[in-house]
Amino acid sequence: MTGSPASRRALGVASIPSFQRINAFLNDSTYSRRRHLHGTCDFTLGNPHQMPQAAYVETLADAVHPRDDQWFAYKTNEIDAREAAAASLAQWLGVPFRPEDLYLTTGGFTAIALALKTVTDPGDEVIYSMPPWFLYEPLAVEAGLVPVKVRIDLRTFDLDLAAIEAAITPRTRAVIINSPNNPTGRIYPPELLQSLAGLLEEASVRNGRRIYLISDEPYNRIVFDGARFHSPTEFYPYTLLAYSYGKTHLAPGERVGYLALPSTMPDRKELRPAIEALQVAMGWIFPNGSLQFALPRLEQFTIDVEQLQHKRDRLVEELSGMGYQLRPPEGAFYLFIRCPIADDEAFTEALGHEDVFVLPGALFETPGYFRISLTASEEMVENSLPHFRAAIERASQDRPEDAEIIGLPTGLIPVIPPPHGPAH
Repeated sequence: MTGSPASRRALGVASIPSFQRINAFLNDSTYSRRRHLHGTCDFTLGNPHQMPQAAYVETLADAVHPRDDQWFAYKTNEIDAREAAAASLAQWLGVPFRPEDLYLTTGGFTAIALALKTVTDPGDEVIYSMPPWFLYEPLAVEAGLVPVKVRIDLRTFDLDLAAIEAAITPRTRAVIINSPNNPTGRIYPPELLQSLAGLLEEASVRNGRRIYLISDEPYNRIVFDGARFHSPTEFYPYTLLAYSYGKTHLAPGERVGYLALPSTMPDRKELRPAIEALQVAMGWIFPNGSLQFALPRLEQFTIDVEQLQHKRDRLVEELSGMGYQLRPPEGAFYLFIRCPIADDEAFTEALGHEDVFVLPGALFETPGYFRISLTASEEMVENSLPHFRAAIERASQDRPEDAEIIGLPTGLIPVIPPPHGPAH
């Protein structure tokens, strides 16, 4: 017999370069062996590095306690959870949502997969912007879709609407956007989202086929400086919203989220039975019952966003003072920083040898940058600063050709100050 025992679909997912890169990084012996040691500064993933909030632990503990003999029976979309999520969304976004249009999932990850399979067929094209979350492509390929990637504006970290428009073809069925963005921290302004909505409406009419927008919003409550978050659901009714409580409570191992359709979506009644069927057929992707019981209380609080902002401000001030080029994030967990040498993987590897772990921009298909997660502890932040300073000083001394490219000889690169007051 010839050929691989694995399916072409599985091999296609496994062969995606960005997927291989992230797997190789996470399985790197230095990182896997040292990341849990005392003194290590782990800025890689959005994982917690301090004990969870007491309110979170108490909520889960209470939800596990059975009230009746059906407490641990099969659970699909529990009505109390749906009602709490719909009410919270309407209040937070100013957009109406009905409980029957909230579909509970095992995290935001699964909500994106559910959205893709709800509105696309194999062979359709899905557009998203780079730098992307590194698992959009595996999700698209597994669904039999053709990923179409476009660059953002790296000066502003905004979507490049002209690039999106140029990428649309008759086979385009969905566009994914992520705000607040991972890895840039950008919150897309309302005028940009309004223009995107007009662009997608015109393209849908031109193609004679609706283009859906998938709004990946796991960080929509992690915003800084009093900024106002605007969801694409405000501007484009054909938007499917994916959300995760794993970010809101910094507990990504507790898998609960949802896919939501705004009440303004004209064809949502036709989509309901399709979504419910997929929730079963994709492998019973409903959250565990205890997480659904906990959800109404989980809606009442978040992690300490002020503490995250304090770490953001500390790192922005210190790193920009050293000469790193960065734009302060308006939301989410991350700093996306220009690398002081052209080879971002070599730079991050050198930091790793000093037990400071960050993600290279190559993992986000954007070489020349690196990402820091603000979920690192305060101690990690302070301990890392001498290593970041030494790294950029080595870069300017050892690789003058790279330093010249990014402007190090001309002095410190000024940081762009964060906004104050509501975003416009």
